[in-house]
Amino acid sequence: MNLRDPDGIALVKDAVKSADVVIQNFATGVMERLGLGYEVLAEINPGIVLASISGYGQTGPYREYMGYGPAIPPLTGLSATTGWADGGPEEVGVSMPDPTAGITAVWAIVSALAKRDETGRGDHLDVTLWESTGVLAAEAWMEYELTGEQPPRRGNRSPAMAPHGCFRCAGDDAWISIAVQDDTRWCEFAALIDPALVDDVRFEALEGRLANEDALESVVQGFTVNLDRWALTEQLQALGIAAYPSLTARDIVESEHLNARGLIERLPQPEVGARAHIGVPWRLPVRGGGVRRPAPCLGSGTRDFLAALGYDEETVAAFFERGVVE
Repeated sequence: MNLRDPDGIALVKDAVKSADVVIQNFATGVMERLGLGYEVLAEINPGIVLASISGYGQTGPYREYMGYGPAIPPLTGLSATTGWADGGPEEVGVSMPDPTAGITAVWAIVSALAKRDETGRGDHLDVTLWESTGVLAAEAWMEYELTGEQPPRRGNRSPAMAPHGCFRCAGDDAWISIAVQDDTRWCEFAALIDPALVDDVRFEALEGRLANEDALESVVQGFTVNLDRWALTEQLQALGIAAYPSLTARDIVESEHLNARGLIERLPQPEVGARAHIGVPWRLPVRGGGVRRPAPCLGSGTRDFLAALGYDEETVAAFFERGVVE
């Protein structure tokens, strides 16, 4: 719908009459300037739930700041705790705030709909990329509150486990992630590397392994570098050690486990054909689940949508001709 056209605005208001939810992610204030703020929509349909997703929120001193997903992690504290000990803050590698805010909005919408079923009244949900992602850094926030100190950047290391990191294996860009959770598991891992290593006093206890972590990681890296990542994973898992290859996007798409569980979907789509994509990340064994339809093409449902609102074919054709809809 062309929201620069008064008829496009009228279409939105018409749709709101029978809608349950409106989701928008314009910059703060745009909906109000379009004449589609929550008060307007609620007057049309008191039960409507409006979910507004923005970088910083509909209120607060930063509400009009520009925001994009990749720029948000530094605000959450995630970047401050990500990176090497002798380096600066690092990005997290993906635009995590965008899907995180979307998922958060879904839970908020479900909650608002449940409340609406009790009261008959909808709500305006104010969801931000900053806050939705920030709660993922709660561990660091809590550490600061308890100790008064900023959690340090540790790279791949952990203050509670050693060795703990990603180690190169045989092959092109092949890595294995290993986390040895206690002294017993370390003894078993050490025996696998070199039986003499079990008696190395530097590594007998966690405190020693943390104090000598550079040397420890050098030993582990020397062991893993010529080994197959999958074969080593099986060996370590058999010993009860948390280990797994660091998977690439291709590894995930081809994963025997994820495909067996149905996470990887391959529904044919009119424009791109059957491509692997992520499905629903939960299983419903009683009633079934999964993705029922492929992603729609842009505008593919417009005519059905307008017909459901009661517009006849002649009116719909006129909308298309005048650019009210596409």
